[in-house]
Amino acid sequence: MMMLGALCLPPCARAQTRIPLETVKSWADAFGGELYSIVTKYSGSLLLQKKYKDVEPTLKIKEVDGLELVKKFSEQMESMLRRKVEAVERLVEAAEDADLNHEYNSSLEFDYYNSLLINDKDENDNYVELGDEFILEPNEHFNNLLVNTTYSDIQLPTNVYNKDPDILNGVYMSEALNPIFVDNFERDPTLTWQYFGSSTGFFRLYPGIKWLPDENGVISFDCRNRGWYIQAATSPKDIVIIVDVSGSMKGLRMTIAKHTIVTILDTLGENDFVNIIAYNDYVHFIEPCFKGILVQADRDNREHFKQLVEELQAKGVGTVSKALTESFKILREFRDAGQGGLCNQAIMLITDGAVEDYEAVFEKYNWPDRKVRVFTYLIGREVTFAPNVKWIACNNKGYYTQISTLADVQENVMEYLHVLSRPMVINHDHDIIWTEAYMDSALFASQAQSLLLMTTVAMPVFSKKNETRSHGILLGVVGSDVPLRELLKLAPRYKLGVHGYAFLNTNNGYILSHPDLRPLYKEGKKLKPKPNYNSVDLSEVEWEDQDEILRSAMINGETGYLSMDVKVPVDKGKRVLFLTNDYFFTDISGTPFSLGVVLSRGHGEYILLGNTSVEEGLHDLLQPDLSLANEWIYCITDIDPDHRKLSQLEAVIRFLTGEEPDLECDEELVQEVLFDAVVTAPMEAYWTTLALNMSLDTEAGIEIAFLGTRAGLMRSALYVGSEKISNKKFLTQKDKESIFTMDHFPLWYRRAAEHPPGSFIYSIVSEDDSEGGGLPKVVTVSTAVSVSVDGKMGIAAAVGVQIKLDLLQRKFWKAMQQCSGLDGACPLSCQDDILNCFLIDNNGFILVSKIPEETGKFFGAVDGSVMTQLLNMGMFRRVTMYDYQAMCKVPYHHHSGARPLLSPIYAFVAAVKWLISDFLIFLLEFNMSSFWHSDNLADAKAVFHHSHRHKKHDTLQPCDTEYPVFVYEPAIRETNGLIDCGDCQKMFVAQQIISSNLLLLVTDTVCDCSVFPPVPMDAKEVKYNASVKCERMRSQKLRRRPDSCHAFHPEENAQDCGGAAAIAVWPTLLLLPLVLLLR
Repeated sequence: MMMLGALCLPPCARAQTRIPLETVKSWADAFGGELYSIVTKYSGSLLLQKKYKDVEPTLKIKEVDGLELVKKFSEQMESMLRRKVEAVERLVEAAEDADLNHEYNSSLEFDYYNSLLINDKDENDNYVELGDEFILEPNEHFNNLLVNTTYSDIQLPTNVYNKDPDILNGVYMSEALNPIFVDNFERDPTLTWQYFGSSTGFFRLYPGIKWLPDENGVISFDCRNRGWYIQAATSPKDIVIIVDVSGSMKGLRMTIAKHTIVTILDTLGENDFVNIIAYNDYVHFIEPCFKGILVQADRDNREHFKQLVEELQAKGVGTVSKALTESFKILREFRDAGQGGLCNQAIMLITDGAVEDYEAVFEKYNWPDRKVRVFTYLIGREVTFAPNVKWIACNNKGYYTQISTLADVQENVMEYLHVLSRPMVINHDHDIIWTEAYMDSALFASQAQSLLLMTTVAMPVFSKKNETRSHGILLGVVGSDVPLRELLKLAPRYKLGVHGYAFLNTNNGYILSHPDLRPLYKEGKKLKPKPNYNSVDLSEVEWEDQDEILRSAMINGETGYLSMDVKVPVDKGKRVLFLTNDYFFTDISGTPFSLGVVLSRGHGEYILLGNTSVEEGLHDLLQPDLSLANEWIYCITDIDPDHRKLSQLEAVIRFLTGEEPDLECDEELVQEVLFDAVVTAPMEAYWTTLALNMSLDTEAGIEIAFLGTRAGLMRSALYVGSEKISNKKFLTQKDKESIFTMDHFPLWYRRAAEHPPGSFIYSIVSEDDSEGGGLPKVVTVSTAVSVSVDGKMGIAAAVGVQIKLDLLQRKFWKAMQQCSGLDGACPLSCQDDILNCFLIDNNGFILVSKIPEETGKFFGAVDGSVMTQLLNMGMFRRVTMYDYQAMCKVPYHHHSGARPLLSPIYAFVAAVKWLISDFLIFLLEFNMSSFWHSDNLADAKAVFHHSHRHKKHDTLQPCDTEYPVFVYEPAIRETNGLIDCGDCQKMFVAQQIISSNLLLLVTDTVCDCSVFPPVPMDAKEVKYNASVKCERMRSQKLRRRPDSCHAFHPEENAQDCGGAAAIAVWPTLLLLPLVLLLR
């Protein structure tokens, strides 16, 4: 026990109010004693502790071998993912065989299920063409979406004609996949979506669904733009984009050029490297910070480039030779230094003409090996320089296209992917790729964030026909989604202790799954994915790994162990737990992923093994107050459709009674549940007796008693009618922090586990968590129940009560009137105007104050002078925390960082409005069909209306923040001091409340101490100066390259290098922009 004092008086200051220390101590003791008796009585904590003490002789405490655990989990994950790969391999084989046996028929007529048109009828009640009856039923395995599990259907982007001969032949050929889809699903019922994305643009999806257009009747989804398609179709690539910004590129040409760059950027991913050079009279890197290097094409860099591209302006005269020379030099330097993708290298030249063929540059830097492919994009209708531009591509193993309208951009950019895929296709190398985490948009609206993230396994599909072998024809890509929660089910929560967790990361160091990954943010009332949710680096979540030892080992696929002292933020960052964590890690064979398992040192590394009979345990499991963690897997209920409707508790009971002998259950966990059910069974009778004998006068405000065990078992009892409960979300799915989930134990359990056993944690439910907002109404009180066997201490359970804040306040003010004096006369009372009395918790949050509006607030914001003194004296300390997944407000600028270029459909709408008013002549130059490509229509519309919408609120963008958390030092039981406030001194006394995390603070109100500013808790954005920002952007973090590379093949037909092919657009589509305009 320590006591601090600071009682030196500067002689100049006038006398202060004296607060008697013994009086404050008597108040604290009286209040603490009564509080302890109430919470122990109504929680039943002493009874529960005794029940666990009684069974200690029969208990075993086993130390967990973290390395064995992580290896076992990894093997199970590898086996599960292998099954997904086998399903995809069967689809690839079926698709390639079907193509080999299919003869192309340009006049083929064939009706198929178009996912947009199925079940649609015309005015005569007949099904529309391609829209026959397609039975759809809700399916729990597919998130209760309406699906058809016997058949797949076809989705097409709006800009692809659904009866184009290429489409009809591809759809007809791929009908062969239907029986394979069904067979795969029967073999492995954990499979989710399976699909085939065709190089012609159609998307075959199983199970079949009804695909709904957006609010403007447009379908913008194009499977060829998806990461899984592009990664499977090509090897890693280093790309330098060269764009002509000379005066001749002004106007529409510049718009098309910018859109071409953005489309190229959208085909790049984390395994690729890129830079962009603009040239006119001189050569400049559009990001000066990236001069002379290539940067990883992660999402942040791609979006940064898009913003810079939007700002490009055309002027001056073009000199392409210098830009080409600079590009070849960068690519050669990176290749020689073993940096970048170390596979394909290419230059993308975007220009409206080349006055010569620049043979000398190619001779010096690229011939004879031609290690760098050159792709050329001739912008505009002018064909004078077309031969030169085509010659450049054809003599450097590239491809030439002419882009005269915005509609041409998408298809023409995709051509380069077909060229890069040729070596792989000719070799028939079926590389398996796994994508980074991404969100399934269909699940997004209905599921919690831990359910949202997916990875895709994909493989390319090739033409095996001998006559086209040298052309290396890619037919498309087959893929299947794997929800990451399915993987994490293989690392059961109960084996990891109170604070433990499992996490996954990719070969690039990005988080695939982690309980601290926060992929969503709130904009207004809507939850949205953060722009960079799938490129959050491991070092940004496990940020105390400052030397990146853990990150490096995991990226290199090592198996090992590391220990770290960590600060774990809880309760939305308002509080912190100090833990020593042991990290165990290994790779998942056959994938680019690594698995980490974290166990907290001490009780976190022990597992409790108890023994009880099934009969005894089953009886106690059937008590009505008992529930199990429904997100944990006691029994596998999501494979057999008959089991899907069972809760985990129902499944365990049926398993134990033998009603469902085919249920597969985790016997170790079920045994733990049975043991805990027996030990905790007396609590039900104890709570019930108390509830029946409660005096509403003296004990009004005690609402719920509850307990949780390390096996995810929970019991609770109401002391008031359910309609009178103040916090109805507590212990329900609506308050995830208060229940056992896949990611964490309840917050009241986690905090109690780090507090001395027998002592209680009081936690005020903050106003944003409580029902209907407003001031906090309830306090959650909990304590841990420990067991000791052979010198090892484990946490068996936590138990507590939720009480009304009103009850706490009544007891507090009553205790503050008691006195220690023999004559009973109180020298001072908290009711006196000269005193302020506060009850605060160990993180400085106010539970009781004279001013009700101060409850729930941080004490430092209310009284900066006393908080500053407590910090100076060491009773509290400030802990600096970092958040590398924050979202900060930025003032709205003219361009949107998320989508800097208008989507063409909306650009068209804008243009037409403009044309009607002023520039109808422009219509002669402009191709109406040019706007047929749309990616993110809603964002485009937002850009369109920026002048109206963004006056209301600033936009949010990813940023880094630092924020303080304040922590009480429990060794200091009491302190007092005088604060010099200029012309007076302010006295305060702080006294610990026994068996709790609470403090009584009494301060003098007479002395005005407003010279001390409040102590803020606000998060501040970490601002980086230009040089630091540049250094961070240039830095190349360690990453592991994909194993395979297909850069060239001697048999590839390099003369298949393009021409001015026109793109057919569905004629009726041309009317749609006008429809949009009229809406």
